[in-house]
Amino acid sequence: MSRAEQPSRRILLTASVATVAAAVAGSAGPAAADTASGTVTDADPAEAPSRSVDNRAWTSYRDWRGGAAKGTRAVAGLRPGIAIGAPAGTADYTDPHTGTTAAWEYATWTSPVHDLAVPATEAIASWNAHTPAGTWLQVELKGTYSDGTDTPWYVMGRWAAGDQDIKRTSVDDQSDGKSSIWTDTFAIDDSSTGLRLASYRLRLTLYRKPGTKTTPTVWRLGAMGSDVPDRFTVPASAPGLAQELLVPRYSQETHVGQYPEYDNGGEAWCSPTSSQMIIEYWGGRLTPEQLAWVDPAYADPQVCHAARFTYDYQYAGCGNWPFNAAYAATFKGLQGVVTRLGSLTDLETLIAAGIPAITSQSFLEKELTGAGYGTAGHLMTVIGFTAAGDVIANDPNSLSNEAVRRVYRRREWENIWLRTKRYNASGKVVSGTGGVCYLYFPAHPTPRQRRALAAVGVR
Repeated sequence: MSRAEQPSRRILLTASVATVAAAVAGSAGPAAADTASGTVTDADPAEAPSRSVDNRAWTSYRDWRGGAAKGTRAVAGLRPGIAIGAPAGTADYTDPHTGTTAAWEYATWTSPVHDLAVPATEAIASWNAHTPAGTWLQVELKGTYSDGTDTPWYVMGRWAAGDQDIKRTSVDDQSDGKSSIWTDTFAIDDSSTGLRLASYRLRLTLYRKPGTKTTPTVWRLGAMGSDVPDRFTVPASAPGLAQELLVPRYSQETHVGQYPEYDNGGEAWCSPTSSQMIIEYWGGRLTPEQLAWVDPAYADPQVCHAARFTYDYQYAGCGNWPFNAAYAATFKGLQGVVTRLGSLTDLETLIAAGIPAITSQSFLEKELTGAGYGTAGHLMTVIGFTAAGDVIANDPNSLSNEAVRRVYRRREWENIWLRTKRYNASGKVVSGTGGVCYLYFPAHPTPRQRRALAAVGVR
C-alpha cells in the first residue's frame, strides 16, 4: 500500500470528479448493496457505460521537430528525443524542500494541441527522460474545456532522476475553480456539470546549470485522458488466457521501518517494490556503486533504491504514478507510461505478449479472497492467469519474497480494480481507481508487443 493511495488523495481523484456521490449511493440499487456486503455481482453489460481512454505520446524525431521550441533541439537516433540547444534564458528556482535558490539555464518545448477523442474528467501525464547531474525538468499541462475556456498552465511534476540538484516534487494548491491537480492527476472538480477537458498541450522546460553543456534528454512525453463512468461493479470478462510470466518477487514488508526519510518502508513502498519487480523482469539491474548508499544489513537493497528515487518530496511518499514510470525509464532500453485499461481481457492481451502490468486497486478484506488485508489503495503486479482465468499477481504486501506470488479470484479482482465507487469499512462511498496501471516495456518493442500495446491504446 502506498501513501499516494491513501484516502486523503485518491478519494479526491475519481471520487472528486463526481460530487454526486450521495446520489450515486442512493441509486446504486442491488449491485451496490451486494458490493457493500462483500459479494460481487455481475453488472449488466448492456446497462454499463463503456470506459473510455485517450492516450497521446510524442516520441518520434518528427514529433520533436513539431511543436514550439524555444532553445531546444530535436535529437535523432535509435531513441529520438528533445534536448537543450541554445538556452532561451536563465531563471532562479527556489527548492521548496531545501530552501536553496539557484540559477538555471532553461529551454522549452511545447507540444501541438491534442484534441481528446475522449473529452476527459481526468488526465495524467507521463514522461521518460535522462537527467544527468546538474539537470532537471518540469512538465506542465494547459487545456481547453468543453465550454471553450482555458485552464492555466498546471505543473504536473518537477523531476530529476537523482536527488542532489533538486528534490523531485509534485505541486499542491493548483486550481482554477473548474479543475484541480491532485498530486499527479488533473481532475475536473464536478463532472456532474458535464464539463470536460476537450484538448490540451504539454510543455517541457529543461534546466541545466549555467555555463555547462550538459542537457536533459526527453524520449517520451504524453498524457492519458479518461472519462470513466461512476460504477460500483463492472461487466465480467470471459477467461481467455492461461499463462504466467516469470517476474522477480519482492516483499515490501521486509522493509518495514527502513529509511523514514523515504516514508518508512512497509505498506508505503508497494509502488516502488512493484516497479522494481518489473524493471528486473526486463533485465534492469543496479550496480554495486549505485547501491552503495544502502545499509548493507538490509536485504534487497534495490527496493530501497527504488523507494528513494521515486519519492515525491511534496506528497512525502513513493506512490506518485508518473514518477514511478519515469524511474523505470532510467534503466537502459525501458520506457514507462501510466494509463487505464478496460478489462482483464486487456491484461490478457499484454501478458500474452510478455508484458506484465502494475495495477492500482482498493478494497475491503472480505472483497478479495485470500488477500488477508484491506486497503484504501495498493499496487501489485499482474504476471499471469490460471487455466480457470484467475489472476496471478506478485503482491508485495506479503511477509516474505517467497509469499509474494498470489492467485486471486478473477471476478473479485476485476471488479475491485475497475470500479470507481466502493464502500469503505464505515459504509461511506469512496473512490476506486478505475483501471489505473503502469506499463513498463522495451524502448523498441517486438512486433507482437507493439500490437498488444496498440490494442490497449498505448503507442
